[in-house]
Amino acid sequence: MLVLARKLNESIVIGDNITLKVISIDKGIVKLGIDAPRDISIIRNELLLEVKESNLASAVEVDTDSIGALSKLIGK
Repeated sequence: MLVLARKLNESIVIGDNITLKVISIDKGIVKLGIDAPRDISIIRNELLLEVKESNLASAVEVDTDSIGALSKLIGK
């Protein structure tokens, strides 16, 4: 991992077309501006982890007896 220090209004360029700029720093919170092409996906890491956990939870095997009982309850 590359670690860089930046001050307010300083930027980092990634490749030819992505720029990260420090917009503000207040009480330990850093706000970043990201200038990137629309085809580049940008998502906060905690949201990505939440989606991955949700996908894993929905991929768990389900007991077929439970599905049969549920089907009878809803009338199918």
